[in-house]
Amino acid sequence: MSVKLPELHELTPLFQLLAKRKSIRRYSKDPLKLDELSRVLWATYGLIDRRRRVVPSAGATYPLEVFVVVKNVEGLKPGIYKYNEVDHSLYLVREGDFSRDLARACLDQSWVREAPVNIVITAIPEKTTSWYGERGLRYIHLEAGHVGQNIYLAATELGLGTVAVGAFYDDEVLKLLGLRENHLVLYVFPVGKP
Repeated sequence: MSVKLPELHELTPLFQLLAKRKSIRRYSKDPLKLDELSRVLWATYGLIDRRRRVVPSAGATYPLEVFVVVKNVEGLKPGIYKYNEVDHSLYLVREGDFSRDLARACLDQSWVREAPVNIVITAIPEKTTSWYGERGLRYIHLEAGHVGQNIYLAATELGLGTVAVGAFYDDEVLKLLGLRENHLVLYVFPVGKP
């Protein structure tokens, strides 16, 4: 037995945004504006208030860390930055254009090299597995999925493009970010103007 559901005749703004979301792999050479990056990062893992972020997290363990590999953002030096969601700021980890290095670590995907910004999502598993055991690894991947959808929706809302990249050499990305093996690399999101 099947039940025909009512058609969606009028789409509210959220449903319109969902309908427009798509993967974009080509970016112009135009720089991203700092305000655009700010909005995308807030949608990625920002705080709503002292206790809540824009994504759910199992047991509010929030194991994810967000890094930004900047190539071309107005008012920001090229480099690798760590996003601090508590005060909505960027902390410079390494100065320089690392877009080619990140692209090599991502199996030479050209969109990683060409994007003005790449958002790299990592996790510290023990923040969640210390509460939930091995099942915590599943929760971490679910949380990364929430973050990924938020990046897509924020980029779409701002007229930007992105694509989820899951093909990379974990060790190379960790080394580039200056992280140890206690981190997982989950996603890379190039972001730019189509």
